[in-house]
Amino acid sequence: MAHVRLFRHYIHVPFVILGLIDFFVLVGSFLLATFFRYFGDLTYFLENLRVLIPSAVVFALVSLLVMIAIGVHQSHVEEGMSGMMLRTIMALIVAVPASGFTYLLASDWLWYLGSSGVLTSASVFGFFLLGIVRSIFFAVAGRDAFKRKVLVLGSGYRARQLLEDLRTPFNRQGFKLTGFVPLPGEHTEVAEEHLLQLPCTLHQYILRHPVTEIVVAVDDRRKGLPMDDLLECKMEGVKIIDGATFYEQESRKVALEMITRGWLVFSDGFTVSSVFGIGKRSLDIMAATTLLLASLPFMILTVIAIKIEDGLKSPVFYSQERVGLNGRIFQVHKFRSMITDAEKNGAVWASRDDARVTKVGDFIRKVRIDELPQIFNVLNGTMAFVGPRPERPVFVQQLSEKIPFYSERHRVKPGLTGWAQLCFAYADNEEDTREKLRYDLYYIKNQSLLLDLLIIIQTVEVVLFKKGSR
Repeated sequence: MAHVRLFRHYIHVPFVILGLIDFFVLVGSFLLATFFRYFGDLTYFLENLRVLIPSAVVFALVSLLVMIAIGVHQSHVEEGMSGMMLRTIMALIVAVPASGFTYLLASDWLWYLGSSGVLTSASVFGFFLLGIVRSIFFAVAGRDAFKRKVLVLGSGYRARQLLEDLRTPFNRQGFKLTGFVPLPGEHTEVAEEHLLQLPCTLHQYILRHPVTEIVVAVDDRRKGLPMDDLLECKMEGVKIIDGATFYEQESRKVALEMITRGWLVFSDGFTVSSVFGIGKRSLDIMAATTLLLASLPFMILTVIAIKIEDGLKSPVFYSQERVGLNGRIFQVHKFRSMITDAEKNGAVWASRDDARVTKVGDFIRKVRIDELPQIFNVLNGTMAFVGPRPERPVFVQQLSEKIPFYSERHRVKPGLTGWAQLCFAYADNEEDTREKLRYDLYYIKNQSLLLDLLIIIQTVEVVLFKKGSR
């Protein structure tokens, strides 16, 4: 009960349950607000309940969508309950006019969304009820109610990699490690306190100490696995899973150190249909056009600001060669955020507090306005709205030689936003790029229209909270 897979994307079950709970609480909050505003008599209210339901459902859906966009549920992991509720206030404030807008689109059946008094009251009721319900939820889910018991077979390099990378609070939402079982003759790299020295067979152990999953994280399978033992465990209902696959579903990134070309070939994913291609291109055009219309005033103000700072003759845009789909070179366009001769000595990584960045450039980078001209790259088809960020040819050549599978990120069009941008900060060195590649490979392996929509919605959080910007 740790995660579900919706359209090939792994989502932790507690977040799914919490989202559903929030939905029903918000529906109840709206009904409570209309009861006090228009009814006051319970019998009369119940007789008209079916008329109220459409408005209540739309209010709840709009509010939930805004919460997802600004990362309300995930914020509990890093910011705690107080941070989560602060974001909830922001989401509910935004949801009031957004819900009112839906009334203008369908006023003939969303009657009660036209009342600002009801929407405001529903938001207030919703905030207090969500706080109470969430406190109860986390009091229960904070224990091991939603976690599987996981035993790892292996104690070498791969097992240690699992222990180090998946021991963070964010990645330990779905499981509880029972321990690591070393194989005979295996070089052990896992600390002694995490090892299980079994006095019996693996099958006999799990009969006495039940586990949900056995993760096979052995460095060299050619030395042999206890296949009969594993088969007995599987027949007992225990799930047997490869270490790299377990890592992927728990962290939502691909473990570069644990995968091989064989794993890439035989694992699921990396499939793209013509229907998906048409759908993705349609989504790209709609999203890019919407963003262009919404951001046009900011783009005009940016042009004026650059001219004021650097003079009327100074260039506003900056074009640069990047590597796109299948390794093709294309020109990417940005608002100029650095001095005009920033790379007179050659290409270098952007860095924190980069002296080449102008005052206007520093601001537009923080709020990501400098990326807006790439909308035209999306419209002309050289980029997608969602995908790995495009990199410069000189860096691609260097990184491809040092990082395994780096060239695989060019199997899809580069994007204006992407899974790696949501999950990891700005990459300004080789190790950061290696980490972002783990997320990029996850996206390429599991790409779907649902995942694209999720990334587009949650990009709002990146812009609002400057997550990953530099």
